[in-house]
Amino acid sequence: MLTLRIPLRTLFAGLLLVALVLAVYFPALSGEPVWDDAAHLTRPDLRGTDGLARIWFELGATQQYYPVLHSAFWLQHRLWGEAVLGYHVVNVLLHAAGALLFVALLRRLAVPGAWLAGLLFALHPVHVESVAWMTELKNTLSLCFLLLAAHGYLRYQKAPSTRRYALATAAFVLALLSKTVTATLPAALLVLLWWRDGSLRRRDVVPLVPWLVLGVGAGLLTAWVERVVLGADGAAYARSFGQRLVLAGRVPWFYLGKLLWPAELVFIYPRWTPDPRGAVWILGVVATLAALGLAWAVRARTRTPLAVALLFGGTLFPVLGFLNVYPFLYSFVADHFQYAASLAPIALGAALAHRALVRWPRAGRTGAAVVIAALATLTARQAGLYRTSAGLYEHVLARHPACWMAHNNLGLLRQAAGQTTDAERHFRAAVELRPDWAGAVGNLGELLRQTGRIAEAEASLRRAADLDPAGVQARHNLATLLRETGRAAEARSWAFAVVLRQPGLASGWVGLAAVHAALGDFGAAVRHLRQARALDPGLPEADINLTAALAAAGRSAEAIAHGRGSTTRHPRSAAAWNQWGNALMAAREAREAATAYEQAIHLDPAHAEARHNLAVALHAGGRSREALDAAAQALRLRPDVPETHLLMALAARELGDPAAAQVHWQNARKLRPSLPPELPR
Repeated sequence: MLTLRIPLRTLFAGLLLVALVLAVYFPALSGEPVWDDAAHLTRPDLRGTDGLARIWFELGATQQYYPVLHSAFWLQHRLWGEAVLGYHVVNVLLHAAGALLFVALLRRLAVPGAWLAGLLFALHPVHVESVAWMTELKNTLSLCFLLLAAHGYLRYQKAPSTRRYALATAAFVLALLSKTVTATLPAALLVLLWWRDGSLRRRDVVPLVPWLVLGVGAGLLTAWVERVVLGADGAAYARSFGQRLVLAGRVPWFYLGKLLWPAELVFIYPRWTPDPRGAVWILGVVATLAALGLAWAVRARTRTPLAVALLFGGTLFPVLGFLNVYPFLYSFVADHFQYAASLAPIALGAALAHRALVRWPRAGRTGAAVVIAALATLTARQAGLYRTSAGLYEHVLARHPACWMAHNNLGLLRQAAGQTTDAERHFRAAVELRPDWAGAVGNLGELLRQTGRIAEAEASLRRAADLDPAGVQARHNLATLLRETGRAAEARSWAFAVVLRQPGLASGWVGLAAVHAALGDFGAAVRHLRQARALDPGLPEADINLTAALAAAGRSAEAIAHGRGSTTRHPRSAAAWNQWGNALMAAREAREAATAYEQAIHLDPAHAEARHNLAVALHAGGRSREALDAAAQALRLRPDVPETHLLMALAARELGDPAAAQVHWQNARKLRPSLPPELPR
């Protein structure tokens, strides 16, 4: 039986480290989803067992082909659904586990100051982005597997066995399938073995050859996905070799600077313009070459500087600029890029600090305590920025006012909150800063559409479609605008363009169905909505609209049955109850329809359409007084609906109040002048 014996002192230190990590990250534990979290927290179409299979076997099912990562998200969704606390706690605990594995690795290598290094890693504010941002589970999870693989390989080196090699290899594969930046591990292990032993032997290198092959294969696949699936290609990523070279010369110094002095940390840093002829850029390359040259020159005396430089630069290699990664569209640097790379310089700093602690114990302990306390305070403050997306983007704009991405994302948040004026201001700022980006242009157009500025909206949406020939969002929104303004025939071509470009997008089929419904082709609408439901069974719009399409197609029994099921699947949706009521009304079941409308109103008291429909159902059931009251409540919400005024006129006449009936009729005529002057008998 395998037993694990941990000295009591070590166990206490480990628990203390975990407690400290939980304490400093407490402000982020309730943080709402940020930026692309929605692409990682398991979409509705991937939440079933078939979705788990797609995660593993379908390229493009997830943002990147990281099946272990997305399986972890899938499992978490099974455990706590949309509740963010669970995701954050897991990320924080994995970060703490990574710090403990780092301590154990340094102790295995006999590096002094291992516990101090673990604390520095665990509490350093540059890691907040990796820990407080749920998407970056890819960092915390992959680092744990990477360190387990490193431990396993060093154990195998000490006492070779097939079992130990297989376990180490399995950990490395799990790391690759969590995030392929871990492909640099085989080279890092060779550097570590050279640093420890002074040379490399055949038995050091040969077992790592399969790992190198796996790493290269995973890296090539990820590069292909970045370019083809995510779109990290084209003019925005076109750079000369000289630009890439000077970028690679500057990036490591940026990250090293943030490690040494973690001030002005920003979620999105300004995007540089690499200039191979610029003095600052050339200086970065010269400084890098000089540092490497010096480390090489002193290698006979100490191998540590060269080993640290190779580990730091090698782990950073995928994000130095030689390869295209999607976030380079916004910035060439990000704190989460150096999560694993920071281990080597932190280990060096801790070892030097340990030497000082031995030489000057009292002053050293005081200094170490001050540094740890300062880092913990900065980390807690930085973690607090992740409580709300809006607060995070406002922090970005306070330090980087020209960040068009932050303006755009903040505009989306303001729009969702109903703050349309502020949303428009941010969208226009994003368009002014980046006029060639279809995203902000299209978002501005959609906001203008929703606020009734149709001509401006149409111009923006058409421009967004021109800017992004492969895009679908602007085309979808333009199809909606054209349909809503009575140009359904023109809208059909735009809606078709959406499903042709992205046939797996369920909302695209919903939009196409809406266009066909507007054209009176309800059979086609039903087919398209069924296709949408097949792609995403949990999409409410597809499910609810199918009730309406079936009813409009004259398939009353199907509409009623589907509508009843829709209210079961979406019991908190006022729209589902309203559409079921419509299906019942189409079958002349006014009493049951009224009950459905009442439930819709209970769920959403401001649902003007449901109130109008309730008035119609009550009137059809001979309950004119109640119909009059329901219609009056509908008019308080939407006084511009002539049908409601007409209904009130009919109900008032039936209740023996011809004067009131005539008033309501005249109100209807103001909205629809084609009506005759008098209420017909």
